[in-house]
Amino acid sequence: MINQFFENAKLIADKFEIIPLMYGSLGLEYITDKNLNADDIDILIPEIFLNSRWNEFKSCLIDEGYTLSDEHEHTFEKSGIYYSYASAEELSSFARINSDDVETRYKNGIPFKVLSLEQYLKVYKTSVKDGYRINVRKKKDNEKILFIENFIKSGK
Repeated sequence: MINQFFENAKLIADKFEIIPLMYGSLGLEYITDKNLNADDIDILIPEIFLNSRWNEFKSCLIDEGYTLSDEHEHTFEKSGIYYSYASAEELSSFARINSDDVETRYKNGIPFKVLSLEQYLKVYKTSVKDGYRINVRKKKDNEKILFIENFIKSGK
């Protein structure tokens, strides 16, 4: 799934000069090098592409073979993999993380961002207080908090 993230990251970097933030379980897998069974690709992008430039962004992905599966959630599917886009700016209001403070990395010349372990810990500790996630995802979020805390303690 990581290769599909980078294919998508290259596309949106080339077309829109977006530096996507690899988010969710896939990002946590990437920084820990542990398999956490990520089942989709969560990507944070500038909010403008989810609002005033949404139609342009959506058309680009559709032209590249992605199928819009949930417009409200900004989710597309390609080759059985789901890509969900959300606002990078919401990190600030949600978990008090400024997306400008997230490290930019490069893989094969493709720019991307990924949270640090400490930033992920803030996200998951905030998410366990979220209504939807409490009812639907609480167990997984609590497991990720323990995983991150143990990973940090082990010094890996």
